[in-house]
Amino acid sequence: MTKHERIVRAFLAAMEEGDLATAAAYLAGQPEFVFPGNRRMNDLAAIDAAVGRRYRRIRKRIEMVDVAGSDAEAIVHVHGTLFGEWPDGTPFEGIRFIDRFRIEEGRIVSQMVWNDAGEAILARGKV
Repeated sequence: MTKHERIVRAFLAAMEEGDLATAAAYLAGQPEFVFPGNRRMNDLAAIDAAVGRRYRRIRKRIEMVDVAGSDAEAIVHVHGTLFGEWPDGTPFEGIRFIDRFRIEEGRIVSQMVWNDAGEAILARGKV
């Protein structure tokens, strides 16, 4: 496992646990997060609040990590599926996701998120 993969995995684990202070330690000064629908954020507390409105609980089952770049700068793609519970407690699993991280000098400077959660919500009829 590369150092870049370790950074990303540690960041994702901290976010899943709601440990924003630990997650923030992996970030550059002004990181950019882009979510489906081109929703842009740069504050972990706002991200955590938005996730809390959409899911009761959500986790990532990482199936593959691709790392490209140098020791100083890298792009990390994380592929897998989401599982957890919708706000009403109904469980879900198997929702595809890809996250693209850009890392510079050991810090995450951006994360772009793609997933099929919106389609899963539509399929449930809970828009």
